[in-house]
Amino acid sequence: MRDYYEGQLEKLNKNVVMMGQLAAEAICHAMDALLKKDTEEAKETIHYDDHIDRMEREIENLCLNLLLSQQPVAADLRMVSSALKMITDMERIGDHAADISEITLLLAKNGYPDNLDEVRKMAEETIRMVTDSVDAYIQKDTGKAMEVIRRDDVVDQYFTEIKKAIIRQINENIQSGEQAADVLMIVKYLERIGDHAVNLAEWVLFYITGAHPEVSV
Repeated sequence: MRDYYEGQLEKLNKNVVMMGQLAAEAICHAMDALLKKDTEEAKETIHYDDHIDRMEREIENLCLNLLLSQQPVAADLRMVSSALKMITDMERIGDHAADISEITLLLAKNGYPDNLDEVRKMAEETIRMVTDSVDAYIQKDTGKAMEVIRRDDVVDQYFTEIKKAIIRQINENIQSGEQAADVLMIVKYLERIGDHAVNLAEWVLFYITGAHPEVSV
């Protein structure tokens, strides 16, 4: 019975890591589709979200079975409860990646912006936050988790600066308003993904230390 229990915990651990990696890949594909103006990749990324949703349901069931059929000790209970919280944020990351791809399809009809360099940089920082959160979980690295939380300020600064630039663009050329609004939605989704990455990092810290931090950044 103990061997089965340990096997289920190991399965849970692997599935959480896999789902986190899928969520990070979804953002990469969504941004790749946007920057390359690739509508086929955008469509594939939207379907990618279905796989992430299925994984969330599978992990939820695994967690509930562990809680109902076993009596997890404190460290194992932290792992199970952290997993339940983390997969919610991972699922939302997948949703936002799909949202970005939906906007890419709209831009394909309405016209792409000339310059997305700052959006690309913001996306790179956001993707790094998500991948580092997953790595922190794998490595049980509190330092890496804390660094993810601190880097949210960088993503927020990108969002503020891009939003200001978009407002200036609309003021200078009202005809670009619809396109500018689409770009603003993309960076808003990236900002939200950064927030979800922070949540992941905070739950990693809880998993490792037993305390959900109030972090000063």
